[in-house]
Amino acid sequence: MTNAIRIHETGGPEVMRWETVEVGAPGPGQVRLRHEAVGLNFADTYFRSGLYPVPLPNGLGVEAAGVVEAVGEGVTNVAEGDRVTYTGFVNTLGAYSTARIIPATPLIKLPDAISCETAAAMTMRGLTSAYLVRRIWPLQAGDTVLLHAAAGGVGLIVCQWAKLLGLTVIGTVSSEEKAAVARAHGCDHVIFYRREDVAARVREITNGVGVSVVFDSVGKTTFAGSIDSLKRRGLMVCFGTTSGPVEPFNPQQLAMKGSLYLTRPALADYIADPAERDVLAGELFDHVAAGRIRIEINQRYALQDAVQAHRDLEAGKTTGSSVFIV
Repeated sequence: MTNAIRIHETGGPEVMRWETVEVGAPGPGQVRLRHEAVGLNFADTYFRSGLYPVPLPNGLGVEAAGVVEAVGEGVTNVAEGDRVTYTGFVNTLGAYSTARIIPATPLIKLPDAISCETAAAMTMRGLTSAYLVRRIWPLQAGDTVLLHAAAGGVGLIVCQWAKLLGLTVIGTVSSEEKAAVARAHGCDHVIFYRREDVAARVREITNGVGVSVVFDSVGKTTFAGSIDSLKRRGLMVCFGTTSGPVEPFNPQQLAMKGSLYLTRPALADYIADPAERDVLAGELFDHVAAGRIRIEINQRYALQDAVQAHRDLEAGKTTGSSVFIV
């Protein structure tokens, strides 16, 4: 028997229940995994609220790290006793648990230098950051980018990685406290989006040119300003919707505003190929192990306190990464 957070209906944080569940033996292609730490991600709130529909009842959470306790028939990529991490979406749903059965395919072996707690705090955020700065656009040293939510989990990793690549980072934040955090991780210029016109400030900072790329995880409330912050033939990367889905718009605007590019990527498509995923993970792990990228775990919760954790996350009270300690 084990414990898990499950939902029987969609809605606010209060729909999550702490339950006792049974975990059996792994079947073909599966492993039984004992969690040591579980990641808290904004995507978890989408499954809970129903924005991402799933059959009910169901578990929550798509990211965790732990130790393989048993392997099923045909599993060759991991063995009993291996320390592993994983992230994904529907195929890994159910991470809010002390132990579970999970397909072996999404599991990534951890190097000795990376703890399970660090892995749970960075696998989704780190791989997201990896594809944003290493795969999605041919960024060159000297380029300037705009990064929304610069003090968030992805934001802090992107800031640090961007500096390794020689980029100039303009970051948006909501408070002086978050501005200090962003600056400490390599953000060159800070815009307070609640009291400043983001696009106007970007033009001021870039002498009217605009930025090469906008990394926008906010969505609805920032989309228009993000588009207006781009230089000619720049790229708008809408990779999240924390403020809600982007409203429909006429693609002709992209031409009128400078022959812009727009993409709405998903992490799943950048880690679907295990070989590509392992290359991205290896680069991430190397930077973290060497101290070139620091993973800030600024909130730790007990798994049974998931309701409070979701409330904090949705209220914008968190910075960096948050984890559940199992």
